[in-house]
Amino acid sequence: MVNSASQENSVSFASTAADTDRILAAIDIGTNSIHMVIVRIDPVLPAFTIIAKEKDTVRLGEREPDTGDLTPEAMARALATLRRCQDLATSFRAEQIVAVATSAVREARNGREFLRQVHLELGLFVNLISGPEEARRIYLGVLSGMEFNHQPHIIIDIGGGSTELILGDSQESLSLSSTKVGAVRLTAEFVTTDPISQKEFQYLQNYIRGMLERPVEELQAHLKPGEKPRLLGTSGTIETLAAINAREKLGIVPSPLRGYEISRQELQEIVDYLASLSCAERAEVPGLSDRRSEIIVAGALILLEAMKLLEVEHLVIAERALREGVIVDWMLSHGLIENRLRYQSEVRHRSVFKVAQKYQVNLKYSERVAQFALNLFDQTLGHLHHWGTQERELLWAGAILHNCGVYVSHSAHHKHSYYLIRHGELLGFTEAEIEVIANLARYHRKSTPKKKHENYSNLPSKEHRQIVNQLSAILRLAVALDRRQIGAIRQVQCEYSPEEQELYLRLVPDVADDDCVLEIWNLDYKKGVFETEYGVKVVATLEPELSALN
Repeated sequence: MVNSASQENSVSFASTAADTDRILAAIDIGTNSIHMVIVRIDPVLPAFTIIAKEKDTVRLGEREPDTGDLTPEAMARALATLRRCQDLATSFRAEQIVAVATSAVREARNGREFLRQVHLELGLFVNLISGPEEARRIYLGVLSGMEFNHQPHIIIDIGGGSTELILGDSQESLSLSSTKVGAVRLTAEFVTTDPISQKEFQYLQNYIRGMLERPVEELQAHLKPGEKPRLLGTSGTIETLAAINAREKLGIVPSPLRGYEISRQELQEIVDYLASLSCAERAEVPGLSDRRSEIIVAGALILLEAMKLLEVEHLVIAERALREGVIVDWMLSHGLIENRLRYQSEVRHRSVFKVAQKYQVNLKYSERVAQFALNLFDQTLGHLHHWGTQERELLWAGAILHNCGVYVSHSAHHKHSYYLIRHGELLGFTEAEIEVIANLARYHRKSTPKKKHENYSNLPSKEHRQIVNQLSAILRLAVALDRRQIGAIRQVQCEYSPEEQELYLRLVPDVADDDCVLEIWNLDYKKGVFETEYGVKVVATLEPELSALN
């Protein structure tokens, strides 16, 4: 169903950017539903206004009980909905569709294959995002529609497969967590009686509490003594519960629901009431669809137990969520937001350094390697490759983290680096981007990329494999240029000769009388991969006299 948006759905940020209005679509492929918003972005303000919405309950979370795979039926429903979303976005002349997939696809063994099928059939590339990254984008979405006034706020988002808890204060997200308790997941795993029996209800209640205790404790650890943050709720489950409460209390459901408040006591009464009904009886409750009535008890119980653990008495509806956060993240990455969300735009770099610190990376060394890699990238751009700023940033991240595997063991540390990066919960990056960064680190030494390598085959597209092939070759040269890890080479100048198919590297030593023999030997040893990938011969010379340029 398409909904026209009112001015209440507009959000703006101060900026100096200037451009014409742009139409963008964002799709959230969740465990229970697929949501899409289409927005008009005014880059001058900048602001975005929601001009259309689409939603369908596809239940990707109803997976094969024996294997955990996405079922053919669920995938077919999802493909049909995505095709309809794509057609709607096209009718609004959206310049781009930014799609993300979360818990159900993330966990299913055939999730990546499903995304490849979507790309093959629809030409739609879907970014698979981690739980913490999902939480970060939910925070961006909520923050885009509500003013926090620099006060701490807790956000809870209950989905079909996971629940996100976020603590933020207008700028920095202080705590991000994603826990595998969701309305579809818990209903499928623990509810077999109808109405739910007292035994199953109590087991479900205890299970939820056990799963949420740790993320709640981690969140509370970031609060100052005496701080009592406001709790904001978003998602279909929470909005449905608020609507049920509003009908009972007010006789009508406010539109929009944003800002509506429900107490914990009122929620307790709703939970008790819904749990006493059969699924068919719940479907007769105004505002509860057949599909929602199947999972509402588990979803409501998640919210109730979270409020108890957080020791909060009231919840306020926020409405905006992941899909709006995808829009904000896109605006950040395209330089359209420069004021109160500036801190969020730096999240990628901060996250890389946090992972580096966690695994005790020698940052001085890694930053030198990264600088060499970026210099080689920049000086060969337009001659040997045509990658852009996004690929350049992935190369930087791969260079900073390429040696993190030494934290596990020096032996085969490039393979350990892949694993640590892949599971390091880098924020601000999609799963595809994290996979690229991890593969760049994997191939900074030893073997070149091969199709038989599982990590290489996990890359979602031919283009991603090409990025790894070409940028890992650059990273190998950059690593060779600091072989002794003492900064012996201060500068590298590139000169490309298309006639001779040669790339000249003129190396400037940091100390004039240092012959840098180990760096030059290592460069000669490692340059073969670069030469094969780019079809050039690399010729390196040490030229101390160039040091006068600095």
